[in-house]
Amino acid sequence: MTAAPPCPALPFYLGCPVWNCAGWVGEVFPPRTPRDKWLSWYTQTFNTVEGNSTFYALPSIESTQRWARQSADGFQFCFKFPREISHDCELENAEGLTETFLRVLQPLADANRLGPTFLQLGPAFGPRKFGALQRYLEGLPKHWKWAVELRHLDWFDQGDNEGRVNDLLSSLAIDKVLFDSRPLYQSPPDDDIEAKSQERKPKTPVRQTVTGKSPMLRIVGRNRVELTDSFFRQWAPIVAKWIRDGMIPYVFTHAPDDANAPALARRFLSILQQELPEYVLTIPRPPMPMQQLTLLDDI
Repeated sequence: MTAAPPCPALPFYLGCPVWNCAGWVGEVFPPRTPRDKWLSWYTQTFNTVEGNSTFYALPSIESTQRWARQSADGFQFCFKFPREISHDCELENAEGLTETFLRVLQPLADANRLGPTFLQLGPAFGPRKFGALQRYLEGLPKHWKWAVELRHLDWFDQGDNEGRVNDLLSSLAIDKVLFDSRPLYQSPPDDDIEAKSQERKPKTPVRQTVTGKSPMLRIVGRNRVELTDSFFRQWAPIVAKWIRDGMIPYVFTHAPDDANAPALARRFLSILQQELPEYVLTIPRPPMPMQQLTLLDDI
């Protein structure tokens, strides 16, 4: 059997929040590609993906085994902890749920397809629960990669709370998720999809704090993708410095409409290229069918 092509060779990881969007014809997969081939094509275009679906429901082990087989060499899945653990239990008495979650992800870890698994804490999980956070993180397997996203505003006090959680993450070599929704909120929404996105996405303060070796940046753009460029220009030299310092960042580009996420990723990559001229930063486009020749074409 012919081996699948590898994922793009980049000095960092770049991806989208999903791998299965029907609007990606020409961006990620060719026309008429069967749905069960979308993941394979995605992993030949990008080298990582957010796994947000696990926040809502766990896949079967058979599914993660299949995803391991379908993904390209070098690809990394970054799954989100289930909301039962992060929001319902708030990390307390969640040992059984955590064991089940990790068991489901084990086939991907065995296949070297597992990137940082990230714990997104809810807006109600504040510094008063620091002890629960510390106990939970200290109990996670040390040989897996982890990242934590904080949303309660008191974690961003530029004082004791922020310093304490940063020290905790640094001591455990756990990466901090850096979330930037400024592009989304820079102006009133242009359409209903953007309006709904502005109702749901948080406005947490933007940080550049690095606590591990793979800082994770999640940036929420606009459906008019060019409106995000000025924010990409702010992040590009930061990401370039991380790379030059020997880190391996993960960057995920979100759009209110998932159909625009790959275009945002390509725009970020082109802007980052200006900061890293020593690298060739490209991601492929899928082959498109040849246009049928007309009689005039033959003349």
